[in-house]
Formats: sequence, C-alpha cells, structure tokens
Amino acid sequence: MAGEPAEADDAQVIPITRARSSHESPSVPDEPSSVPHDSPAGGHGFPPGGEGPASSRGDRDDDRGDRDDDRGDRDDEQGDLDDDRGLAELLAFLRRRVAGEYEVDEFGFDSELTDKVLLELIRPLYRHWFRVETVGMHNVPGDSGALVVANHSGTLPLDGLMLQVALHDDHPERRAVRLLGADLVYQLPLLGHLSRKTGHTLACRDDADRLLRKGELVGVFPEGFKGVGKPFSERYKLQRFGRGGFVASAIRAGVPIVPCSIVGAEEIYPKIGDLRFLARALGLPYLPITPLFPWFGLLGLVPLPSKWMIGFGEPIRTDQFDPAEADDPMLVFNLTDQVREVIQQQLNELRLRRGHAFPPFF
Repeated sequence: MAGEPAEADDAQVIPITRARSSHESPSVPDEPSSVPHDSPAGGHGFPPGGEGPASSRGDRDDDRGDRDDDRGDRDDEQGDLDDDRGLAELLAFLRRRVAGEYEVDEFGFDSELTDKVLLELIRPLYRHWFRVETVGMHNVPGDSGALVVANHSGTLPLDGLMLQVALHDDHPERRAVRLLGADLVYQLPLLGHLSRKTGHTLACRDDADRLLRKGELVGVFPEGFKGVGKPFSERYKLQRFGRGGFVASAIRAGVPIVPCSIVGAEEIYPKIGDLRFLARALGLPYLPITPLFPWFGLLGLVPLPSKWMIGFGEPIRTDQFDPAEADDPMLVFNLTDQVREVIQQQLNELRLRRGHAFPPFF
C-alpha cells in the first residue's frame, strides 16, 4: 500500500564502498590509496599529491581577487585621468575668462559661461530636487525659430530656469531658449547682468522679432507677475495673457508657437498672504507670505521638493498668415485665446498624470 513501510524480509543491504573521485573512470577498479585514511585527502579518496575542491576554489578566488585588484587599479587610473582632464579644462576656462577670449552675441548671451557654470549650478535642482520629467519634447523644432509660450507660477520664477535646463539637457539638439523678461528683472544690477549672460532679454517687440528671425528658440510667460505671484488658492488657473504681443511677433516672423505647460512650480512656495505695504515700499510687485517665509528666515527660501513635469504641445502654425496681419487685433486676440486654452488643457492633463505633488511623502 502506498505510503506504508516495506516488510523486513524484503529489505536489502546496500554495501558501503569507498567514494569514487569525480576524476576516476567508473570502469577502472578501485586502487588502494597510499594516503592514510586519517589524512584529509585519504578521507575523500583523492589521489596522492592531488588538490581537493577547497584548494582549487581557493586558487580561483585568488585569481579572481587579482583580477579585481587589477580592475580597481585601472579604475583608479581612469579616475585620476578624469580628474586631471577636468582640472585642465577648468584652468583653460579660467584662463580664457581672464584673457577675455570668449564671445557674446548682440544681446549679451555668453554660451560658454551658461553651459559650464550657470546651468551646472541649477542642474541638481532640476535632476534631484524637483525630479523634472519632460513630455512632448519632439514638438520643439530642432534647428529653426519657434516661440515657446508657458504658464508662470511659483512665487519666485524658478520655472523659467527649469525650462531652460529642460530644453538644453533633454532636447536632442540641446537648444538654448532665450527667455523674455520683465523690466524689473533688468533694473536689478546682479540679476539683470546674469539674465543677459544666460541669453535672456527684455520682453519687447524689437528683441523678440530679431531673435525669432535669427532662428532662435524664444520663451515667454504671458501671465507675467500676475501668474508667478498668484495665491496658492488659485493654483493652476491661468491668468490673463495680456495683449498678445507674443502672438504678433510669431506672425511677423512666421514661426510656430509651442504651447508649454509646467506642473510642479505651484507648490514650491505656497503663497498664502502678501505683505503689500512693504512690497510697495521696496518697489516689488508683491512680497509673499508662505508657510515657511518669513517665519524661518533664510531657511524659508528653500523651495519645497515638489514633483515637476514640463509638457510641450503640438506647435500652432503661424506661417499661413501674412506678416501684415500681425497688426490685426482680432486675429491676434483669437490666436492668443487659442494658445491659452491649449495650455490650460495641458495643465489639467499633466496634473492628473503627475499625481501627488510630493510622491515620496504622500
């Protein structure tokens, strides 16, 4: 019966023989070993003078260790070479800066300083703090002029910097975006100078037209301070787009308008109040109150690590219009309203796609 033990009479005695080495052929009869049975080799049936598995494994481990050491030495040497190369590049960069051997364009854009210094400083925010993801980058032209129109938010305009890193790092052609800034930016000595160096310029018709006709990628935030300074209760609700001057510039240059939506900036400094009297005394459009500022001093200026997404929509063509139609207020108004609706729709979709603003914590 299955599962029951066998009877005693049916049991067979299996003779115990010496274990055969894996190197011995089954057809060769066992030979008496000259190694005493109390030796380690004799106990396992290895021939005299042979090496057991433990010894062979030890040699292989030693060889592997030597190879690892060699690989580690090569890695160290490569690291030293990389360090030397990096130091040489830094010294060459400093020498060129001191000697004035660098170029800027007619707007003051210093591409070398932007790529090697300024973008390097803000790239950790982009990669590790905000963990920015881009969507629809293929909608941004690679070698021709275009106008990128984006929503504006965040209390402090970090969204412009993140947009700049996104187009430089994540676009196949590593495009430099020339952002159009408000007058206030260029009235501040240090900020205005840095803005010029990184390729930004004044938000005026002449500068925008010249950049677009040169084939540059121009970025604009039509909401202005109304967008970047809106309260947290109105987050992700687009403000008025002004008179549509950006649309007129795109029509005159015959370049496409790329609608851009930025999700994540709304949460970095949640604006819950405004120190209006102090802001007016300082000549600022607003002076925000957030959950951390001004209560925690400078620590309150650290942005919250919200999750960001930047999406680029399908370009809206303007080359079917005659450049003279840029002076038609009804055409400009209708096209401006169309761009605004597209960006608002993209914002709603990206918010759903992103989910929680602080995914590691909620």
